[in-house]
Amino acid sequence: MAKKKPASESSLFKAPEGLKPLAERMRPASLYEMVGQRRLLAPGSALRRAVESGNVHSMVLWGPPGCGKTTLALLLARYAEAEFVAISAVLSGLPQVREVLAEAEQRFNEGRRTVLFVDEVHRFNKVQQDAFLPHIERGSILFVGATTENPSFELNSALLSRCRVHVLEAVSQDDIIEALKRALADESRGLGGQGIEVDDERLREIAGAADGDVRRGLTLLEIAAELAADEGGRITQTTQVQVLADRTRRFDKQGEQFYDQISALHKSVRSSNPDAALYWFTRMLDGGCDPHYLARRMTRMAVEDVGLADPRALQMAIEAWATYDRLGSPEGDLALAQLVIYLASCAKSNAGYVAFKAAQADVREHGTQDVPLHLRNAPTKLMKELGYGTGYQYDHDAPDGIALDQTAFPDAMGERVYYEPVERGLEIKLKEKLDRLRAAREDARGKKR
Repeated sequence: MAKKKPASESSLFKAPEGLKPLAERMRPASLYEMVGQRRLLAPGSALRRAVESGNVHSMVLWGPPGCGKTTLALLLARYAEAEFVAISAVLSGLPQVREVLAEAEQRFNEGRRTVLFVDEVHRFNKVQQDAFLPHIERGSILFVGATTENPSFELNSALLSRCRVHVLEAVSQDDIIEALKRALADESRGLGGQGIEVDDERLREIAGAADGDVRRGLTLLEIAAELAADEGGRITQTTQVQVLADRTRRFDKQGEQFYDQISALHKSVRSSNPDAALYWFTRMLDGGCDPHYLARRMTRMAVEDVGLADPRALQMAIEAWATYDRLGSPEGDLALAQLVIYLASCAKSNAGYVAFKAAQADVREHGTQDVPLHLRNAPTKLMKELGYGTGYQYDHDAPDGIALDQTAFPDAMGERVYYEPVERGLEIKLKEKLDRLRAAREDARGKKR
């Protein structure tokens, strides 16, 4: 299938080049200028062949900020020789969507195609998302939605069924360095000819601070170049310190990255890996996660994953939480960090958690069972006459303080075993005791029968 040449850039960029930031000026004009996305856009890949031939399909691009979603949408329009129209779900409502769709319909009737790029598409509600469906089906638009959130959670199934989801990855540090060097060398769109000097170490620092975001890396380079103009055009360590003073990592307090990272923290604790657990805890703090949320989740870990193997973990979780409440950040952060280390290092058992779930299942299955008569209180004469409390054995009066042949379950259920301690931590002792008691009870009930 013959490859189509990209449409001219003039139809896509109207503003004078000098008014655009470096990241916009250096936006790739062809697939060959794209950095990153080696898997998705590898030579011969299905998507690359579709783009180069101009036979593109409606799609959803899912990936982190600055990974090339908007650029790829622009290139789709160029190679398909289609009109590129962009709207943002943050700024546009249903009236604006309908207006854009009507214009696309008119172009379609005139034999022209429209690539409709919807940024932050996950912010549209179901009604707004449904507005695109008939136009996608008729082919009057080539729909390209961009999202940083998991489409399976944020987009309705009707829209997803009409689009292919392509997953884009954060751009590697080496690929960002490549984009930075290209900007430094490009005299028509970039910083070439301005006499900017920068060594490889400074470039790597900028690429690292970009944290997978090409746009951010180019913005940092542009700021550094402006500051370097006052220092003879050389980006020095002093310049770099000013540019990278506020380095923040990618983090979304309500999105996919948030839940991925709390999952990584929880599973690192469960795997008894204190180093990994501390890393994910620190990542979340660094990203702006509420420490109270982390304290709550770690308290949950203390009861769910540590359990009775080390009851001190729950006490320590409550105390670390209280310490943070009193000290706040940054002093109280250390108490939470120490809690992370302890939870990951101590013995683990989910036996209590499993026992609770099993008891819940029995309650649901067996419904409202009567309390056995011997376990009921009998504060009145009538209750005593009805047999309340009859046959109850006071355990403290029994040998070893336990009435072995006395059941405590509803008669219709019989004895149950929910809690099965593991052979770790304190539960080793609990298991030894309960195994003896359960065997003794079984023996006593057998003799009674």
